[in-house]
Amino acid sequence: MTSTVSPADDALADDAPASATAAVRPASPFDAAEAQPRYETGRQLALADFSTPAAGAADRFIRFAYRLGVPATMLTSPIGRKPRTRLLATVNNTVPGNGAAGTALRAGHFLIHGARTPIAQVDYAGAARVTPPLERVVHSFAWLSDLEACAPREQCTAVAERILTAWLQANPAPPAKPGKGPAWAVGNTGMRLMNWMVHAPLILSGDKALRNRTLAHIAATARWLDRRVHNAEDGLAAVAGWCAIIAAGLLLPDGRPRRLYGEAGLIKALGDLMGDDGGVLSRSPLAQMEAIALLVRLRNCYHATRKDPPPTVERVVEMLVPPLLALTHGDGSLGSWQGGWAVSAEDVEGLVQASGVRTRPLRDVRQWGYQRVSAHKAILQFDTAPPPLPGHARYGCASTLAFELSQGKHRLIVNCGGAASGGGLVPVRLEQALRATAAHSTLTLDDANSTAILINGAIGSGVSEVDVDRKSLVQENGGNATRLEASHNGYAARHGLTHRRILILRDDGSELRGEDVLLPAGRKGKRGKVGFSIRFHLGPEVEVAPTADGQGAALTLPDGSYWQFRSTAGDVAIEDSLWVDGMGRPQATQQLVIQGMVSRGGGNFGWLLKKMR
Repeated sequence: MTSTVSPADDALADDAPASATAAVRPASPFDAAEAQPRYETGRQLALADFSTPAAGAADRFIRFAYRLGVPATMLTSPIGRKPRTRLLATVNNTVPGNGAAGTALRAGHFLIHGARTPIAQVDYAGAARVTPPLERVVHSFAWLSDLEACAPREQCTAVAERILTAWLQANPAPPAKPGKGPAWAVGNTGMRLMNWMVHAPLILSGDKALRNRTLAHIAATARWLDRRVHNAEDGLAAVAGWCAIIAAGLLLPDGRPRRLYGEAGLIKALGDLMGDDGGVLSRSPLAQMEAIALLVRLRNCYHATRKDPPPTVERVVEMLVPPLLALTHGDGSLGSWQGGWAVSAEDVEGLVQASGVRTRPLRDVRQWGYQRVSAHKAILQFDTAPPPLPGHARYGCASTLAFELSQGKHRLIVNCGGAASGGGLVPVRLEQALRATAAHSTLTLDDANSTAILINGAIGSGVSEVDVDRKSLVQENGGNATRLEASHNGYAARHGLTHRRILILRDDGSELRGEDVLLPAGRKGKRGKVGFSIRFHLGPEVEVAPTADGQGAALTLPDGSYWQFRSTAGDVAIEDSLWVDGMGRPQATQQLVIQGMVSRGGGNFGWLLKKMR
């Protein structure tokens, strides 16, 4: 949505350059068969690309002096008068918001993952305990995108100014130290500053006193971030902080020293955020989307001021998109991984189009860790990596060797997902359970997690090594298939067993054959037995019925296709389950469960999922 501002608004420069569109609208990014990638991920970036951007001697001196605390006015106009605080350009926001959430705001409510919270009941100071999703939306001002997406600006400014006024009254000045409540976490602060500047016409077009107060707060927040960005709570928060610093350097007067300082910090932060295949180290599709959105908004700020972003920023955006597309199913929505939910195809496609990147899903998987197999109308996603390290994860999940399978536009096998939406219609108390191994379609031993799940999003000990092998097979009937084999050591310390999973998907997508194998982790197996469960969480549209012999189940999809599940490892039970949909809302579903006892010397359990018609 293009934003403009009234000529009478003296908060913006009279001679501000016209906003530039971030990129020409590309064809659908999901047309993988015809899309030709502009950029081969993981092959053109080296460590040198994440070094401080090249600069002349004068720029290097300015950057160094600003980092030491020399005021920008002394570096740009040492004998001139201090310029009036104003924004130098109007930014064209190309990242779409949620129109339904914006409409709810106009009706007087924050709408977050299906839960409504009256605007008047929110504690903007952050002293009262509120749910994490509401906390993030309120203090990051992410709701400005939603408001902009729902109606013409003149119909939304009153709501924006009402919330802004309440927030400024509760937070009159930046605190002396970071972490003083959620409002002043570095991640929320960086997002808030960025959103204030990108959506300035929504909050600076009305009352002059409020406009001047907001501009003063923007300048003070930028100065606070200059000093506190190094205290970011994680890599994504650091990227948000540095992006906001650069945006302030672009859009505020005397901003050149701040921009040079921010560009150097951002490049280093991006190197710490992502792996060499473009996937963020948290392995979270939600974090992947947030990183893309931040860089696209930053690029829009560069274009608004008729400057080119550093080449590395453009290359990083091109690297971030293919891993995200690797987790899309046949309908274009995302798989449920690392706290994420089934983000809708509309949201994913809108973000990818805003990025301007036309590419295929990631194939060369390294640190991202998700294997993807596309077989006719079937898409298989397989988690073949350890959970993220505690320093990277916000909602780390014990999902190693879980898989999802979709057929056309319908999901057949899923993970529960949605830990990051806890606090909407998903109760906060379920957040930890949704991160557990049992909430994913894989094997568990003794009802334990393959990796320990701790509070506050932290991950404990467990899976530290995963071996992966991928190959193509020629089957006896002349058809081809893709064979994935992976194993992890998450149960080795507690139960002396290694879990190995083999998945074979026929190239016509009609059959997925699987085997879960438990092997002694040492030379000699331990005595005794341990309970096991293999879970297959079913998609929300799947109708299921048990077979007469109790060792299988009949699965029917809305398109009329009929699948049969068979187990060679014992009876198949049908139990209740939960799946979090594209809006972060819980949906009642069912799951297939194979369970029993296995010797600590090992065992193997075969199963088959076959399309009958």
